[in-house]
Amino acid sequence: MKLTAAKAARPGKHHDGHGLFLVVTKAGAKRWTQRYTVDGRRREAGLGRFPDLSLAEARKMGAQVRTAVATGGDPIAERQRAKAPTFREAAEKVIDLNRRQWTPRHQKWWWSSMETNVFPMIGHIPVDQIRRADVLAVVEPIWAVKHETARKVRGRIRAVLGWATAHEYLEFNPAGDAIDGALPKSPVPVRHHPSLPYDELAEAVDVVRDTEADPSSKLLFRFIVLTGVRFGDANKATWDEVDMEEAVWSIPADRMKARKPHRVPLSRQALEVLDQAKALYDGSGWVFPSPLRPGHPLSNNTLLKLLKTTGLYPRTDVHGFRSSFRTWALEQTDTPWAVAQAALAHSLGGSVEQAYIRSDLFDRRRRLMDEWADYISS
Repeated sequence: MKLTAAKAARPGKHHDGHGLFLVVTKAGAKRWTQRYTVDGRRREAGLGRFPDLSLAEARKMGAQVRTAVATGGDPIAERQRAKAPTFREAAEKVIDLNRRQWTPRHQKWWWSSMETNVFPMIGHIPVDQIRRADVLAVVEPIWAVKHETARKVRGRIRAVLGWATAHEYLEFNPAGDAIDGALPKSPVPVRHHPSLPYDELAEAVDVVRDTEADPSSKLLFRFIVLTGVRFGDANKATWDEVDMEEAVWSIPADRMKARKPHRVPLSRQALEVLDQAKALYDGSGWVFPSPLRPGHPLSNNTLLKLLKTTGLYPRTDVHGFRSSFRTWALEQTDTPWAVAQAALAHSLGGSVEQAYIRSDLFDRRRRLMDEWADYISS
């Protein structure tokens, strides 16, 4: 039924026919919308305000929208594309969207890979103009020679263009599965962190202890081996996270890879390391302060240099001690899978299992870490 003056005065949504509506708010504001359907989805395009846009003009604009849809167009999507951001701008949106879930280190690596490999080639291009050929031009040159880097870069491009697709700047993701046929399977095998056999760890700990390296580096090395934590969690440990009486080290969520707080049970040997570290206190709060950069924690390069000096690298790197621990727990103990995984701060199963597993298995992990500390100290 066509609009009448009486209808147009009442709050509500009043139909004029052919999908044209006048929306009247309780405050009396009035605007025109045109309803249409594309790919089974109902949409409404705003046309303008009344009385700036008369009924006759609204009917004319509504007819133009229906004509565009009939010929395969989508006025709302086209309006969105007219203001499409560049790829770099879209990438900034994605990193802002994930800032609370990603660790600062992951954010840095994510952005750095974009600045090195992606932005120079497509960072300036509006996302709606990026084609599969543009994505391949970024990925193909490094796919065979730096496969792991290329794989991550492709995934990050895909995430940015996925954001653009969700916001209707694109109809499909040009970094999606459709380009798989142009990327050969890489002959490069997956590389794992090198690690020592667990029965050589006690000797390795003694070798490091007897070096002339600075005490902070040697204590950090031993602490990592005893606790099985990642380097990035251990080197930034602060004294306010440690409860010596309860023998617990509580790592906050913003430092953990899984973005969840993690409690680490401290064995007698780990507490001894911390007792020795108290002598290094420099007022900064770091448990393992850098002797070369006051007020800063030790860097990864410092510990890698220590491993090189002792000849332990390249047989193992810092992360490799976690693998040594996991293999020991598997072969030398009857520890349940979930307990060993929790000791390494790994997720326990899929999302459904995680919804039911609420315990961090702390007491059982304490027994395991005590046994581990006794093993490598014997």
